[in-house]
Amino acid sequence: MTDDQPHTNEHHSLEAAATHAKRKIQLGFGRLGPGLITGAADDDPSGIATYSQAGAQFGLNMQWTLIFTYPLMVAVQVISARIGRVTGKGLAASLLGVFPRPTVIGLVAALFVANTINIGADIAAMGAAAQLLTGWGAEIFTVAAAFVSLLLQVFVPYRRYVKFLKWLTLVLFAYVGVAFAAKIDWIEVGTRIVQPQLNFSPEFLTMIVAVFGTTISPYLFFWQTAEEVEEMELKDQPNLKEMDPAAARLQLRRMGIDTFTGMAISNIIAFFIMLTTAVTLHQHGVTDIQTSAQAAEALRPVAGDLAFLLFSLGIIGTGFLAVPVLAASTAYAAADTANWPKGLEKKPGEAKAFYGVIVAGMLIALGVLFSPLDPIKMLFWSAVINGIIAVPIMAAMMLVGRKHSQMGVFVATPWQRNLGWAATIVMAVAVGAMFLVS
Repeated sequence: MTDDQPHTNEHHSLEAAATHAKRKIQLGFGRLGPGLITGAADDDPSGIATYSQAGAQFGLNMQWTLIFTYPLMVAVQVISARIGRVTGKGLAASLLGVFPRPTVIGLVAALFVANTINIGADIAAMGAAAQLLTGWGAEIFTVAAAFVSLLLQVFVPYRRYVKFLKWLTLVLFAYVGVAFAAKIDWIEVGTRIVQPQLNFSPEFLTMIVAVFGTTISPYLFFWQTAEEVEEMELKDQPNLKEMDPAAARLQLRRMGIDTFTGMAISNIIAFFIMLTTAVTLHQHGVTDIQTSAQAAEALRPVAGDLAFLLFSLGIIGTGFLAVPVLAASTAYAAADTANWPKGLEKKPGEAKAFYGVIVAGMLIALGVLFSPLDPIKMLFWSAVINGIIAVPIMAAMMLVGRKHSQMGVFVATPWQRNLGWAATIVMAVAVGAMFLVS
């Protein structure tokens, strides 16, 4: 054996260990499917704008909302995933098993309205973000973002290009960097989480509805249910009621880990977006974000002159991730209600009506170009609308989740039912209080 043989063996050993570790990370990331994508889509441009506005307007006094909503959103999304895996049907189709068709059509129509407004606000924000970098052409970039997104949805399977978009959304961790670069009184942060300075002004209550609405959004319920069903079909798997009990338990465990992880990532990012604007914009007297440029300034402590670039990449990346989720969740709901062929993995000729709903929603959403509101304001109000629409949809979903006729022995567990109903009641109370004081 030569002198350098041990070093060579050691080098190969380290290389093998590194490769093994990399594969484990990639495998773990790859296993996080519908739950991870749902969590990433939750931090869409509407979420970024709403969390930014909450931090700027109310400082540290809104941080509690993201701790408070985490278990509630996990319960709601786990139930959504469970309904898909157990019934093998989308959420709207499952709702038809419990409610009259006119009721379900009404809920789907409300979803279409909320999602179309949200899409319009998201693509307008993507155009405004591009304008930050070029100094011109917000309208041109908005139209371009809409048509590029539409072409991707229609001609490229979502699972193919979403692999790249997942990595692009990592730019949102820049907000975490700001929180550690800026001078923060963490004791004060902890105090405000436990003892926030609450008030019952119309602005404060509207902000709570917006934060709840962008965190626990109705389109995410339909999306995660549909994606669980699509994954079953792609892998040629039966629903849980037809599975071996051991295999069914593994699927439930996988869904739980997937959803807990996806929602945790979503809320951690949201927490730091809100914290960043609280310790930068709010402390410098910027309490009402009117433009994308003002929102981007929150990243200046770590990005400096690149603040606009990071902000723009975050908005554009999450927009391309979330807009297909918004458009497709409406299409899935409509297709389930009308019993049309559906699925983003299908070619347009195989699901004409499904893709027709997507195209209609995208084209109507382009009407935001004629709105006098700044994209940041549109994003905020789309979150408020989501908060309002979510209440009846959540109540309906909770009733499906406990029906043995639909779910068999896989009805929602006690903790899921308790937290799911708690989320529904909290949202209803917040919306009611907002309208009461307005």
